[in-house]
Amino acid sequence: MVRVTAISRRMTKPVAIVAALSMLLLGAETAAVASPAPQLTAAPQAPAPPSSVPLTNLAHLNFLLDAVSLKPVSGHTTYQLEQQPSAQAPWTYANKNVDGSYTRLGGGTLDNATGYWSQGAYNADDIARTAVVYLRHWQQTGNAASREHAFQTLRSLTYLQTTTGPNAGNVVLWQQADGTLNPSAKPVELPDPSDSAESYWLARTVWALGEGYAAFKSADPQFAAFLADRLHLALASLNRQSLARYGHFDVADGVQVPAWLITGGADASAEAVLGLAAYVTAAPGDDSANTALRELTEGIAKMSSGSTRQWPFGAILPSVTSQSLWHAWGGMAPAAVATAAPVLHRPDLLAAAVKDSAQFTPQLLAAGGPDNAWSPTPGEAQIAYGVDSRVESLVATATASNAPGLLDVAAVAAAWFFGANPNGAPAYNRATGTAIDGIESDGRINPNSGAESTIHTLLSMLTLDANPSLKDKALAINKTVSSHGLSVVEAESGSITGGTVVKPAAAWTGEANISGGAYVSLAAGGSVAIPVPADNQPRNVYPIGNRSIAPAGNTSWTSGRTVLGTTPNGGAGAQGVTGAPGILYPFALGSPLPAGNAAVVVGRSNGTAAIDALLLQPEISSVSVSGPGGDSSLYVSAAARTSFHRVDLPKGFKLQQQAFDSSGRPVPAGPNANGADHSGRVEVFPGGFTWVTLVQK
Repeated sequence: MVRVTAISRRMTKPVAIVAALSMLLLGAETAAVASPAPQLTAAPQAPAPPSSVPLTNLAHLNFLLDAVSLKPVSGHTTYQLEQQPSAQAPWTYANKNVDGSYTRLGGGTLDNATGYWSQGAYNADDIARTAVVYLRHWQQTGNAASREHAFQTLRSLTYLQTTTGPNAGNVVLWQQADGTLNPSAKPVELPDPSDSAESYWLARTVWALGEGYAAFKSADPQFAAFLADRLHLALASLNRQSLARYGHFDVADGVQVPAWLITGGADASAEAVLGLAAYVTAAPGDDSANTALRELTEGIAKMSSGSTRQWPFGAILPSVTSQSLWHAWGGMAPAAVATAAPVLHRPDLLAAAVKDSAQFTPQLLAAGGPDNAWSPTPGEAQIAYGVDSRVESLVATATASNAPGLLDVAAVAAAWFFGANPNGAPAYNRATGTAIDGIESDGRINPNSGAESTIHTLLSMLTLDANPSLKDKALAINKTVSSHGLSVVEAESGSITGGTVVKPAAAWTGEANISGGAYVSLAAGGSVAIPVPADNQPRNVYPIGNRSIAPAGNTSWTSGRTVLGTTPNGGAGAQGVTGAPGILYPFALGSPLPAGNAAVVVGRSNGTAAIDALLLQPEISSVSVSGPGGDSSLYVSAAARTSFHRVDLPKGFKLQQQAFDSSGRPVPAGPNANGADHSGRVEVFPGGFTWVTLVQK
């Protein structure tokens, strides 16, 4: 990750992250643009590369590791400190040099006189997740070097945990190269000092401790007992803070949200849940861990939002502070719920993971790929963290809910690493273990390979290595041919009567981003006529309006003689814990825009309205991919009925298709629903998706 994002990505409130996402990587945000519906073509088929060789290559992560001195400091110690006064930690960043080598860097600016970085060389976030990589690799392969790296990074991580005083259990984020702790980074990060309250890094510490205990329980019981003690120290901290509010709710724009999530986020809480689920599986009689696991998982599940035809289409929202922002940074919520639900014997919780994985994620991929944020419109950069969160969540949910269709979706998501991305080149070098730090929506890349990108790429590679069939499917894809999904048309592109275009100083409202940096303000009786490009199928229309708290009437929406529906101008609920009064939100209309030629969507308001844009959703979205395995498409339904899509078949080819319902399970076999088809007729079930492959007759 480029260093500019290091500041925002660790803030206490997740919405602060996305305020800076437009600066992410190399360029500015680009709105999603509608593209023609994909058509399968008969590309030459080459043999898939051999998948017997493991994808996971730890060479670059090993390069990032360094020895760090662990100085005796009041309130900070670790396992066998006297016998081993040093441990291991990864450098935060690695910039690519002209000759192809990498230079390890810390966060912020370097003071050459002291050798200190304004943030630090190492951080608890990356140390914790590095430990998870080595733990999983050791468990999957038996590799002795990975066991030792896991042991040493866990020692380093627990040294950062505060053991005494009012902040006991919390974690210092930054550490200098000589081992000196830096509780207060510059620029200031929240919480400040970094161990003064719960944080993402506390949640990730729980993740590493839980998986560490499970791995070392039999291999090194003494070390495992130490990890269990530190896990309980962390839980005591959480029980004093967020978990003390279990069962209480806050209000976010009139919606009740759980008040007991770590830092108010399903994102941070999810990473703690992954560790707790591993720990509870290994220590099922631990009541305190069981309770924390149950409470956090329940809270995450309550952040499930929307439906097939209501934004955000079943996604688990990451933060209680916004009802109109989804981001993939820290997006492990579906994986956490799917992993925890069987451990807790709570199948009711699994529904949230299924909706996110089977309904939202296919829409995400069809809209242009695994964007890092919808705020609420798509179009952000794509990073390994967000891709990995989709891959791991799809696999975990497929396993927990017996939904094999999610593995087809996971193959498309994972293929991002192998070239099916906006840049068109592999984002992971399996020969060196390096991973790029991200891709802009226009295809530009950040060639650096910092710890976070490396870690999450390797977590995906470990997942693929552990699932050979999925690995084969993902390796058979290396190109995104086309996608046709959610698109945005700006309101300010329309003809305005009784209103004006407003360009605020900042697009960020405090909880969402104004698309295109401008919106249309309408007075009572005003209207805006927005031109919409043609499409060969009906589309669901979501006017994005900034709904005020005070009542302000409604805006009615039509296109020609078609009445689409109305959206509220005002009457939003109480602001509560959100960052701004009112809500910028894509409101669903009752009727779809008919298929056909270019149209004009007209909004007429009987009160004061703020109209940002139109979000357009094809009733059947799609993404087409190709590679050594041939040509395939994923067709995704946002329709209330079974739909059919016609594909122009090249001579000598037929379609092999498998339809899945809205939970990712195969539908009962029927005409054209499954198997080979010679007519080019694809059947897609309501809210579900169909995987189609072009094969020779």
